[in-house]
Amino acid sequence: MKSILITGCNRGLGLGIVKHLLNDRNPPKNVIATCRNIEKATELRQLAESNKTLRILTLDVTRIETFDAFSKDVQSIVGDSGLNVLFNNAGYSPKSTRISAVRPEQLLDTFSINTVGPIMLTKALLPTLKQAAAVNESLPLSSAKAAVVNMSSILGSIALNTDGGLYPYRCSKAAINMATKSLSVDLKDQGILVTCIHPGWVQTDMGGSKAPLSVDTSCSGIASLVKSLEEKHHGKFFQYDGQELQW
Repeated sequence: MKSILITGCNRGLGLGIVKHLLNDRNPPKNVIATCRNIEKATELRQLAESNKTLRILTLDVTRIETFDAFSKDVQSIVGDSGLNVLFNNAGYSPKSTRISAVRPEQLLDTFSINTVGPIMLTKALLPTLKQAAAVNESLPLSSAKAAVVNMSSILGSIALNTDGGLYPYRCSKAAINMATKSLSVDLKDQGILVTCIHPGWVQTDMGGSKAPLSVDTSCSGIASLVKSLEEKHHGKFFQYDGQELQW
């Protein structure tokens, strides 16, 4: 895996994954981290100052009109080698729970960030992902060749939903699961692996302080899983520790 782009890296899981990749024994040649406001991403900027492999780009996943220009910036970084891994990590969850409290704007905003953004960003970066797949044509499906990883959640699993509620978040993650499956069908012949990952219930701003998993534990598992992606992971849904989950 020579290059990886991760969205939503100013804090939480995105920042944690970046740290683990940079500290790896064999780090990627290019780690591209995005955030909406670079000035506010203090820790990410500090990492970039001490790691030449880390590049920071501004990206708001709701501003689809900027994606074409963004893809050109990515292309200028990865060059002829293309982009090996696109990790759609940026996400959002409103506080609403039960049907009596949910509002339409919550549904629309959550879908925009968790579903529409990743699909359209994948479309915009498809040429450079195809480029990586072509450069590594002799390799089997893997993250060393070309891959799209969507950050999902067990809360998006229809089979495992026993508690109800959380309509915006659950529905948006079920939708990105479906997008993952469709992309896996559409992109397999082009040599691009597609999968989605549940990070666990993690102690982030979104997960809350009562979550059982530390950011470090989750991100260590995620980074390891992304590096080891192969054909058996294609078009499927996995937990951070490699356990396959039900759709």
